[in-house]
Amino acid sequence: MELLIRTESADKTYELGITLGGFLESGDFISFVGDLGAGKTLFIKGIATGLGVDSSDVTSPTFTLINEYQSARLPIYHFDVYRLDHPAQLEDLGYEEYFYGKGICLVEWGDAIRDYLPINRLSIELQKDGESSRTIKFIPHGTRYEELVRCLNEEVSAG
Repeated sequence: MELLIRTESADKTYELGITLGGFLESGDFISFVGDLGAGKTLFIKGIATGLGVDSSDVTSPTFTLINEYQSARLPIYHFDVYRLDHPAQLEDLGYEEYFYGKGICLVEWGDAIRDYLPINRLSIELQKDGESSRTIKFIPHGTRYEELVRCLNEEVSAG
């Protein structure tokens, strides 16, 4: 079951990330897609905040490819693969330890490494609808992520 949520401001996009972060568990994997400035990093800041990380510590790893944050519960691995020349460069990073480890893996520009993504994951597509509003599509791949999207929908609907 896909879920579409519209946020009317950057703050609301960030808050939605916080809500999602509260549901994440060890081994969860989320792939993000969206144009430059769509809010991928902002949403990830929200997720990290929901996991107990100070949002000021969260930056896009555009030039480093990966940033690691330690939450109170789990490590968070934040990838930005925008600048990869070839997806096979992930192998030099030892990506499997991150993608299939016990932490939470968040990958910006996931469509660029489609063949390397885990089969079971949550895909999130962010689309700019205006200066601050976004349409965010949650696409679950696998039963864990179907349940995650269901829980998020219930939480957002409740209010």
